[in-house]
Amino acid sequence: MNMRTTLDWRSLAARLSDALALTTPPVAITFRAAAPPFDAPAPEPTPDGRTGRVPAGCVFWVHGTERTFATVAADHANCSVGSVTHGFTTLEDVAARSDVATLLETGWVRAEDVAGIPTVAGGTEAVTYGPLADTPVDPDVVLLRLNPKQMMVLHDALGGLRIEGKPQCHIVAVAKEEGVPAASVGCALSRARTGMSATEMTCALPASRFADVVEAVEAAAATDTAVARYAARDALRFG
Repeated sequence: MNMRTTLDWRSLAARLSDALALTTPPVAITFRAAAPPFDAPAPEPTPDGRTGRVPAGCVFWVHGTERTFATVAADHANCSVGSVTHGFTTLEDVAARSDVATLLETGWVRAEDVAGIPTVAGGTEAVTYGPLADTPVDPDVVLLRLNPKQMMVLHDALGGLRIEGKPQCHIVAVAKEEGVPAASVGCALSRARTGMSATEMTCALPASRFADVVEAVEAAAATDTAVARYAARDALRFG
């Protein structure tokens, strides 16, 4: 296994965290095995055979703030939607599963919209997650958890930001396949499974653009600080 990086990811992660005042470390997402496997036990499968190491692939984002590990298709398989967006399987292969049926029956997603959900192309064999500061290889995507103020700074830094809806996990595919930063307002499935705060959103950044993003964020944050100081002083006139 070739372990190498071409950038100082630890320094870049620290700079971004400082500029945005992040409370959750950036997570590196790499579409190959680059660490020991995730080793949590899988529960008994549902009647249609659905199970995995975690309730959904987005839960690996939470574990990925703490340690680096690799996952394979079976680890993600409890969430059919996430398995599709990450390129582990196809819509045709999961169409008969109980979780997909529930989403369609409740009207959470329409059948005609499912085919348009962004996915990772080419068939995925493994995905590695972990703190960006500790990544052993150059990642494909950097995942951020942001509050509205942090999202504001990032939006300004990028001169705009693509905002996506459900399912939340497809922003990873957008960042990897299209090379476009994409934020998500989240989705009910992911928020319930990950325990994300109601005040949080997520953003997926193409790792190939990350150094430039960090520089732009630092500049935007400095500008916002200057403007906020002016506004605070000006507000003193009103008692």
